[in-house]
Amino acid sequence: MVNALRIGTRGSDLALQQARAVASALERCGAAPCELRVIRTSGDRIETGVLSEFGGKGLFVKEIEEALSGNEIDIAVHSAKDLPVVVPSGLIVQGYLPREDARDGFVLPRGVTIRTPATILEILEQFGPEPRIGTSSVRRIAQLVTRCPGAVFKPIRGNLDTRLRKVDGREYDVIVLAVAGLRRLGFAHRLSAAFTVDECVPAPGQGAIAMETRVDDTAANESVARVDDPNTRTAVTAERALVKTLGGGCQMPIGAYAVVKGSELHLDAVVSSLDGTHVPRFRLSGVRDEPEMLGHVVAQRLLEAGAADILGNLRRSQVSETDES
Repeated sequence: MVNALRIGTRGSDLALQQARAVASALERCGAAPCELRVIRTSGDRIETGVLSEFGGKGLFVKEIEEALSGNEIDIAVHSAKDLPVVVPSGLIVQGYLPREDARDGFVLPRGVTIRTPATILEILEQFGPEPRIGTSSVRRIAQLVTRCPGAVFKPIRGNLDTRLRKVDGREYDVIVLAVAGLRRLGFAHRLSAAFTVDECVPAPGQGAIAMETRVDDTAANESVARVDDPNTRTAVTAERALVKTLGGGCQMPIGAYAVVKGSELHLDAVVSSLDGTHVPRFRLSGVRDEPEMLGHVVAQRLLEAGAADILGNLRRSQVSETDES
């Protein structure tokens, strides 16, 4: 009898949908039958507040990686944007499914219409001088704060249904979400518009589903290799290399988006001060076979342009807040 592949995942609707997508892809490629194992993470236990206040890094993966290291599961499925760039010893990010739309988008309350084309500023004008924008992402706030003068950014937590219910209930005028999550859960019709990458650079890894395994698990590694999408792997590898060189994490104001075009790899990255007044940004192209080198070079350019000061000041402020709490 063939042993089932045990897939570890968070229990949110989006996480389960992503895990099912991995299971379906594996089974279509002839892998052993898959079974899902739901694991509650530290991030799932935080129901209020901003994640960066709780450390941010690894909040949604730590317990899943522990289960993988302990041989309780065979494959860990993550949103790539939540995955720390340094994985525990003995584990490896073995593959990625084809990437969904990586952009950020915004959702308006039901019944509110927009004329197209219209800029985000023109859309927000209908809500008065201080439109309420729902997002807990420091990256999104840092990039949008100067594009949306007067806007009040309010934290928002909960699953997608909860967030949509809050904006429909007019607790917010607009909420900002990942386009990929809306599409994967069947809510693409609620997307009012998507930001261009020029307007808001996505989080590193956004829209990609990562599959993590044990280095010595030959069967799981061979199965994942069959469904690994090379273009997604190349792009996300560059983005993760950039974050690693910057010394950042998933709750830092870092945007990075890489695209494979033929034999070339293009990387666009930004680091924003929280008030949006200092926004070093750099774009560079390289060969697709050297994604880590491209990520490293772009990160070095950003550091030289002021990202080192931005990230250093942010880390010091987080340490100070921790010491005072």
